[in-house]
Amino acid sequence: MRKRKKTQQVKVGDIFIGGDAPVSIQSMTNIPLEDVEGTIAQIRELEKNGAEIVRLAVRTEDAAAHLEKIIRAVQIPLTADIHFNYRIALAAIKAGIHKVRINPGNIGEPSRVREVLRAARDRGIPIRIGVNGGSVDRKKYPEVTPEILVESAMEHVHILEDNNFPDIIVSIKSSDVFHTIEANRLFSSKRDYPLHIGLTEAGYGTACVVQSSIATGHLLLEGIGDTIRVSMTGDPVEEVLVGRRILESVGERRALVRMVSCPTCGRTDPSLDLLSLARQVEQEVTARFSERLRQSNRSITVAVMGCEVNGPGEASEADAGLAGAGKDMVLLFSRGERRARIPHDQAVRALVEELENMIGS
Repeated sequence: MRKRKKTQQVKVGDIFIGGDAPVSIQSMTNIPLEDVEGTIAQIRELEKNGAEIVRLAVRTEDAAAHLEKIIRAVQIPLTADIHFNYRIALAAIKAGIHKVRINPGNIGEPSRVREVLRAARDRGIPIRIGVNGGSVDRKKYPEVTPEILVESAMEHVHILEDNNFPDIIVSIKSSDVFHTIEANRLFSSKRDYPLHIGLTEAGYGTACVVQSSIATGHLLLEGIGDTIRVSMTGDPVEEVLVGRRILESVGERRALVRMVSCPTCGRTDPSLDLLSLARQVEQEVTARFSERLRQSNRSITVAVMGCEVNGPGEASEADAGLAGAGKDMVLLFSRGERRARIPHDQAVRALVEELENMIGS
């Protein structure tokens, strides 16, 4: 039985990371901070789709001046992503940011580091150290290996530890699946700080989903990881949706609506557009029942199958399901029993009615 490593716990706004807190999902806005209304709208969209922490790139002190308005306008905890300039970190902390992502070894003199740490300590704000394969100092480390990634991270950790700053979150990422897994394993064996995990620069589409699922899922199944981000080129909402699926797949989240559908084959009647039907079922069932399921701490399994060979078995195992039954027809199943043979165009409505009877108000 997999057991998640119990790390130190830190507080980010009203969210806890580490300890016995659930693994949280993060994403990052991808529009300039100066577009305040656009940033607020994107943060709200990310939260609506399941993000629990959102990171913002704060590139200048002028940009940091917009943070206060953004923070007041949203409910979700925010992280300021800052590089090199300690004054930006101070401005973000003053504005009320909930977490700072900064590498203390890159912001100058020790006095500047101490100033940032003092401000963060006074506000109860944790600091996330982030080391990526592409950001390692190549003059010092000509070759990037898992050991080098951890050594680089530990340099920054030691600075915080030497200044008695314990509220630390660490992120060690690479675009290489094996380096990412091994580096996080190694760091986890050295320290108990919570880990933010994921594959960096993972690309887009199917390639990103597959590689991120392997790296992040593998670590989670080993009990490593307290918060995750799927780094995907494009709409950051997709990062959140994939992240949620990863957590559901490894048992860190309960799927309110679990869909089972077949890949289709030559047994599926050409009159049945199974992909379209499955999408309609998932959208309708999720929209109609998610809140009731959440409130009642329940989940359901819904099957949409293509033919009468494997279809009836899978559909009868689900709480409710549909299975292809020849030209223009499907079989409706509920609670393990066959209920009716109905036309395709009535399938979604009939399935929803069965679930209404099952779930209730």
